[in-house]
Amino acid sequence: MTGPAVVVTGGTRGIGFGLARELLARGARVAICGRSRESVDAALDGLGGGAIGRVCDMADRGQVQALWDAAAEEFGRVDHWVNNAGVSTARRPLAELPPEQLEAVVSANLLGVMHGSAVAVRGMAAQGGGTVWNMAGLGGDGRTVPGLIAYGATKRGAAYLTSGLAKEVKGGPVKVAHLSPGMVVTDLLVRDYSPEELAKAKKVFNILADRVETVAPWLAARILAGTRNGGTVAWLTTPKIMGRFLLGTVRKRDLFGDPA
Repeated sequence: MTGPAVVVTGGTRGIGFGLARELLARGARVAICGRSRESVDAALDGLGGGAIGRVCDMADRGQVQALWDAAAEEFGRVDHWVNNAGVSTARRPLAELPPEQLEAVVSANLLGVMHGSAVAVRGMAAQGGGTVWNMAGLGGDGRTVPGLIAYGATKRGAAYLTSGLAKEVKGGPVKVAHLSPGMVVTDLLVRDYSPEELAKAKKVFNILADRVETVAPWLAARILAGTRNGGTVAWLTTPKIMGRFLLGTVRKRDLFGDPA
């Protein structure tokens, strides 16, 4: 394979796994990482070959550098680095969250993106170019949701990081951009709801959300197409949101039933 080389952090499940699969389908060479050997091996089996995987804690700079080194050695260079790895806290008020959950979400969603961005920018500058993509999420635009403010705060910080880093690399060979998948049906989206709360939430999800297999092909194509430094590639735009609410009364969607 001689296509573009892409690293997708947190590529063992959810949107990260979907991106890896679709990138491979478009001829890219892909490296993924996860927190355990078991999850990485299972993902590689599911991808069906053509990818490499490493165990990596994104909050550990040494492990992140080792991920870059492995991908660069295997592929010769890294054209795109997607900072997708992330976690969320339980859906609880901040005062009720145990310290270890707060530390985990900040380590993965903010410190991990910083380490990934720093390693990728440095490596790409040395090789003569490349693009760093940082994944957007709830809270990145400043919107607040009670029960998820710790997660939202990290995504707000990551958005600031991305915009600031784009200014730092301006005029050089490296680009930094925002990647926004919108609302995607994964375990992260539906966790910690009571049955009654989930029934209400699904009404909104069925209007605004999409399955991984719908969003990932679109995002993968646009990652490979590239964007300007500081740009945003977003699946769920404001016009699309407005259109979906307008059509919501006549077009019924069930994202939680049989995908077929």
